[in-house]
Amino acid sequence: MSVEAGWYVDPADPETRRYWDGEGWLGAPIPVDATPPDGPPPAEPPPVPVTPAVPAATTAAPGWAPHPGSGPPPGYRPQPGYGPQPGQGGPGWTPQAGPPGWPPQGAPPGWSPQGAPPGWAPQGVPPGWPGRPPEPRPHGLRLAGYGRRFVARLIDFTVVFALNALVNGWFVWRLIEDMLPYWREVFRRAFAGDTSTENLPQIGEQAGLLQVVILLIATALWAAYEVPGMAARGQTFGKRVMRIRAVPLAADQPLGFARAFGRWTTMGLPTLLWYCAGLGLVLQLVDALSPLFDHPLRQALHDKRVQTVVVEVPVSTDPTPTNDRDQPSGDTP
Repeated sequence: MSVEAGWYVDPADPETRRYWDGEGWLGAPIPVDATPPDGPPPAEPPPVPVTPAVPAATTAAPGWAPHPGSGPPPGYRPQPGYGPQPGQGGPGWTPQAGPPGWPPQGAPPGWSPQGAPPGWAPQGVPPGWPGRPPEPRPHGLRLAGYGRRFVARLIDFTVVFALNALVNGWFVWRLIEDMLPYWREVFRRAFAGDTSTENLPQIGEQAGLLQVVILLIATALWAAYEVPGMAARGQTFGKRVMRIRAVPLAADQPLGFARAFGRWTTMGLPTLLWYCAGLGLVLQLVDALSPLFDHPLRQALHDKRVQTVVVEVPVSTDPTPTNDRDQPSGDTP
């Protein structure tokens, strides 16, 4: 996903803001509490090439005298240290050949040696070097890891399963009673090597209706458990335990009921399709695994639908999101 252009907190320096054009950072940073201008920063003037200084002295053969238009004498070598000084390399500057590992002095910003492999980076570069984009930090918060999100979802499924055991237990027992004679006879014949399907007990007439009722109740319980907590705090019980929460990309504020319900329907409504040869389970599995293949924001399909992202909750702060109207909307891509 491409994050829209705008002024965001610099992931490499949270005390500053920079302009994100949708593909990379532009311009110089400004203080994080300063009011950013409308639109991108003004273009920086191109660097002015500087002519290399003439060496103070040269070493020439005995008796040699320069003539107008003549080149250096045979064996001429510049004195040690001669060459462009740091910061003097202009556009297109290329250093002379040197030994392996030789670091050129005065190379312009972003220079890389000829023949370097893709992704090459000099040793000792600081974090956030332009060769590798920094990890986004929405609203100054770290993205939640895959492990935390998986454990939080597992806790939520356990809670919802317990609720279904209480509310749906009687309907499940009735369904088992209606289908048990049929499956008992099927397994008996299978163990006896009998593959015939004649004279099998009939499944109860209410089995189909009971399946629909069970799935409707299970879906309603899941929605009642997840949607209110996500709307108010961006957290379910599992997310609170794992100290993560969902926030909108636009601003650090509560999701609200509409966004929380839209986010839940992507994963919750396929529960109604479980009886269709497991189609609902397949859709839910794809949604659950989708953050593994989304970069750089690790959004699941239900996050993309309503433009949310899951972040970690700092230990030293209150996990309840606040709506700071004094801050510009959107802190980082």
